[in-house]
Amino acid sequence: MSKFDHNKKEDWKWTALIMQPEAVTKELVAIAIEEVRKKKNPKALSKIRFEAFKEGKVAQTLHIGPFSEEGPTIKKMHDFIIENGHNLSGKHHEIYLSDIRRAAPIKWKTIVRQPYR
Repeated sequence: MSKFDHNKKEDWKWTALIMQPEAVTKELVAIAIEEVRKKKNPKALSKIRFEAFKEGKVAQTLHIGPFSEEGPTIKKMHDFIIENGHNLSGKHHEIYLSDIRRAAPIKWKTIVRQPYR
C-alpha cells in the first residue's frame, strides 16, 4: 500500500480471475486461444493463462461503496492482519457481489481478501 496510488490507475496491475467448470481444461483453453489468434489476435491475448489458484490463509472484509473508496477498508484489514502477528502475503483480491450496471455506487458490495502468513 505504500506504493499504491488510487489516482494512477495506469500503474495498476490487474489480474482477472474467472472460475472455470471442470470440463474446461488447459488444452481446451489453448485451442480457444489459437482460434481467437487466427480471427482477431487482440494485443492482450498472450497474457491469458490457465492455472489453479491456491489462496491459503486470508483475511476478508465486506466493503460497501464505490471502488474508489476501498483504500481505508483495505488499510483496516492490513492493520488487523499485522496487529494479530501475521504478515501480508501477495496481492489482495476482490469478489464483486453487485452488478455495477444496475446498482448505485454507494450500494456496491465487494468482498476484499488479503492473503497472509
